[in-house]
Amino acid sequence: MSEDSRFTRKGLATRARIVAAAKRLMFERGIANTSIDQVRRTAGVSGSQIAHYFGDKRDLTRHVVAARRDDVQTFHTQPRLAALDSLEALQAWADACGAEINAVYRVGGCVYGSLAGELIDADDEIHDDLSAGYDQWIELFRGGLTAMRERGVLRPDADPRHLAVSLVAAHQGGAMITHATGDAEPLRAALAAAVDYVRSFATRPKARTRRSSPRRAKS
Repeated sequence: MSEDSRFTRKGLATRARIVAAAKRLMFERGIANTSIDQVRRTAGVSGSQIAHYFGDKRDLTRHVVAARRDDVQTFHTQPRLAALDSLEALQAWADACGAEINAVYRVGGCVYGSLAGELIDADDEIHDDLSAGYDQWIELFRGGLTAMRERGVLRPDADPRHLAVSLVAAHQGGAMITHATGDAEPLRAALAAAVDYVRSFATRPKARTRRSSPRRAKS
């Protein structure tokens, strides 16, 4: 029996509201500075409701990690990014991230990476949760890059996983520095460099062979 089957539709909505409140508070304040009581007040629920849906703060935090993993999936599968399977789509991804600098990255960094930064030394179970989220994120790019190579957009020597890891790593590094400094340039520069790196593997259009016009026979 799945965990969700234990609750009614109303109960699932209440649990989702609690997770949403925890997501926002943990992003804005950090996990360590977010208490269960703050989450309770923000979500507008009682202490007994918190206890009904979550065993403890660690359990709630795991739900937040899962929710943020879903947020990353949703962001990267939005229609304007297609299937991340073209150079134009990758540039659109970089532009979409850049558009969120003031609202997201300067506020708390990457919504997923900020959790990883705080939980990297947590227990094995939480560590596995975080690792699974990054694997899923990398796979989104790997799938698109593989399709680009198969269509001949990228050269045969392009390694889709290597390029996918490069994109995610550039995003995470740039997001961390932008959050730490409040400067938008690190994230923008990191994303531009990562997309340009993928572009360096693009195939060049074949030069058209110029046909010579037939010579007229001399009369």
